[in-house]
Amino acid sequence: MTQPTLFVLNGPNLDLLGQREPDIYGHQTLADVEVSCRAEADAAGLALRFHQTNAEHEMIGWLHEARVGAAGIVINPAAFSYAGYPILDALKMCDCPIVEVHISNIHRRDEAWRKDSLMTAAATGIISGLGIHGYALAVRHIAHLRAGRGGAEL
Repeated sequence: MTQPTLFVLNGPNLDLLGQREPDIYGHQTLADVEVSCRAEADAAGLALRFHQTNAEHEMIGWLHEARVGAAGIVINPAAFSYAGYPILDALKMCDCPIVEVHISNIHRRDEAWRKDSLMTAAATGIISGLGIHGYALAVRHIAHLRAGRGGAEL
C-alpha cells in the first residue's frame, strides 16, 4: 500500500535560510528543516515531498499535485504571503489540512505589511514565531489529524 503524501512547501528566499538575516530567521538551514520534517513524517508513516521555490508558478504546480488526496500541506509562503493571490486560490482548492508556518512571529515584525498573510484564509491552522521547530509541529499536527484525534487538544 502506498503511503499518504505530505507536502512541505517553502516560498521565496527560504533557500537562503541560515544566511539571510540570521538575527530574525536563525542559523539553521532549509536542509535542517527537511531533516526534522522527514523524521516526523517517517514516524507517522507519511511520505514527504519537500520543495522550495522562488517562482510562483512552481508553487502553484505543487499545490495542484496536492489538491486531491494529499495527507496535508505545510506551507511557509514567505513573501508570497502578501501578494500571492494565485497561490491562495490554489490552496483553496486543496481537500486536505493546511498548516501555514512562519519562522518569525509575523505579528511582531516592524513592517506593518508582514502582519497580514493572505494564505491564512485557506489555512487550517497557523504557526508563527517558533523558529524552524514550527515545521515539525505542523507535520505532527497533520499526523494527529490523520490519526483521527482531532485538532484542538494537542
